[in-house]
Amino acid sequence: MKKRMGGTLFYFVLILLLFATIRFFRPPNETVVNKSVTEFLEDLKADKVVAITMVEDTDSVAHVKLKDGSTFVTLIPDAATENIFKSYIQEKVANGDIKYNLEPTKVRPYYLDFIPSLLMIAVVVFIWYRLMQQNSGGGRMNSFGKSKARMVDKNSKKLITFKDVAGLVEEKEELGEIVDFLKNPKRFTEMGARIPKGVLLVGPPGTGKTYLSRAVAGEAGVPFFIMSGSDFVEMFVGVGASRVRDLFDNAKKNAPCIIFIDEIDAVGRRRGAGLGGGHDEREQTLNQLLVEMDGFGTNEGVIVMAATNRQDILDPALLRPGRFDRTVFVGRPDIIAREEILKIHSKGKRIGDDVDLRLIARRTPGFTPADLENLMNEAALLAARNGDANISMEDVNEASIKVQAGPAKKSKIVSEKERRLTAVHESGHAIVSQFFPEEHPVHMITIIPRGQAGGFTAYAPEDDISFQTKGMMEAQIVSLLGGRVAESLVLEDISTGASNDIERATQIARAMVTTYGMSERLGTINFDSGDNEIFVGRDLGRAKNYSERTAAEIDEEVARIINEAYIKCRDILRENMPKLLKLSDALLEKETIYRKEFLEIMEMEGDKTEISNSKTYGDDKVLTKESVEGKTIEEIYKENKKEDSEKSDDNKNN
Repeated sequence: MKKRMGGTLFYFVLILLLFATIRFFRPPNETVVNKSVTEFLEDLKADKVVAITMVEDTDSVAHVKLKDGSTFVTLIPDAATENIFKSYIQEKVANGDIKYNLEPTKVRPYYLDFIPSLLMIAVVVFIWYRLMQQNSGGGRMNSFGKSKARMVDKNSKKLITFKDVAGLVEEKEELGEIVDFLKNPKRFTEMGARIPKGVLLVGPPGTGKTYLSRAVAGEAGVPFFIMSGSDFVEMFVGVGASRVRDLFDNAKKNAPCIIFIDEIDAVGRRRGAGLGGGHDEREQTLNQLLVEMDGFGTNEGVIVMAATNRQDILDPALLRPGRFDRTVFVGRPDIIAREEILKIHSKGKRIGDDVDLRLIARRTPGFTPADLENLMNEAALLAARNGDANISMEDVNEASIKVQAGPAKKSKIVSEKERRLTAVHESGHAIVSQFFPEEHPVHMITIIPRGQAGGFTAYAPEDDISFQTKGMMEAQIVSLLGGRVAESLVLEDISTGASNDIERATQIARAMVTTYGMSERLGTINFDSGDNEIFVGRDLGRAKNYSERTAAEIDEEVARIINEAYIKCRDILRENMPKLLKLSDALLEKETIYRKEFLEIMEMEGDKTEISNSKTYGDDKVLTKESVEGKTIEEIYKENKKEDSEKSDDNKNN
């Protein structure tokens, strides 16, 4: 729409300029009066003439102006001009009564009369040509096969260096060879070494793959061509291949340089994996890319870098030596790298003295550089919204919870019954996790709704963990069930609030059995059927690699793990019921409790409490309470226990 408006405005302005030009070159539209020499002489005798201007020609043309302001033109023969001047006007000219111009007036060139017509013809031809070009699509078709890559010059301010990239020490060392080759290729060629033609950066989204590639170009001081994988693919077959050729042609002209293809899986996806046939345009584009990277042509000084977070779906021909020779995994940063990244994103922000970047880094395991940048930006927005002079640690903590669970919905109306249920639920999670050394320490508990959750329990990991043990996974399942068990024990009722907890616990238990071989009954065997695969075409014919009997045993084993975790969770909460009630009532009063107060309620000094060997209890009863208004959780629990005792006595009497 904007392009159409721009084109219409252009033609409108062009037409206005045309009319202005015609108006400028067109002679004044004046009525010319011609008089004879006799009439001219009569006016002279009557003393009506005030000015005479002579025009040099074969016959002299005189432009005469009278005292009343009117003008006329007369033709005086050359022979009579001198006589008339001497006889009639010489004395009057001398007295200043008549102005007489003896200099010849310039005659308007004849070719100026043709300029307006020529301009009109040129404009009409131009407009006709443009309209024909647009109707035929020639304007777009001529550039359809051109590359859409954006070139970042080596002198551009957008380029960065390795100093601007925090962490990624090994990755920068791996890519340092590329930089050395681009700076001094002779040192490698004399040794007979061949620099990798392509480098594939693999890692989760937001880990800095594109940022790192820009640092390589900036460190080497060479041009940088950046293009997305989706920019190659069009609805017309052959366009993508043409763009690949144009991209490499431009790169060769600017060699040495770097070509960076972001999200290469959009064009480099495995061929022959579609249902009912392939995608001709994408496959032809991929074929051309394969030829350009390692075909008969030479691309000396051109290094291709690409980024993806789905290496598993790339075509094997792309990953072979000679194309993408080297794969660099860009993972999530550790605690030291996170602290360095936070320092970079803290530049330009007014950070308060109480902000501890090391503590923030410790509390944000699994955060990518993009997440950390978003965290500091959210903290700055919160500080500005609150009118603070600097960003405080409280702003950073709130931003961290906001990024993970969403903003606090303090204005949401929540009934007292729902508040009590949420307090009991979150207290169950916090207390159970405190009894397992494998679980992370509790950082904060809140019953203020955030996102889709009615409450939230935040943990502060002390160390980065790259793997999980069987004990850690079992402890996580027990902790996830803490909310459901607490509801059942205290309120003698259960809610839908534990649906996500149950889903996650079941996924962990099934992964323990089918993926990680942690079941003694089924042994160290992988039963994962690849249900999470996205490539349906590749996996459509894959058969289930276990029998129905084994499937039933898997289900039984998953149920056993969940049931044992449920019993263990119930035993912990029953033995620590006073703490559960105290923590729940404290949450109802304050809505948010941090670690220091939580440890005071748990009567701990910060260390984990060992699980005691308690006996197993029977199944919990599920009863519905009609009303809990105006009662503390401890009162509700005592009433439930009293009812249980009375019913037990009645059963004995019967």
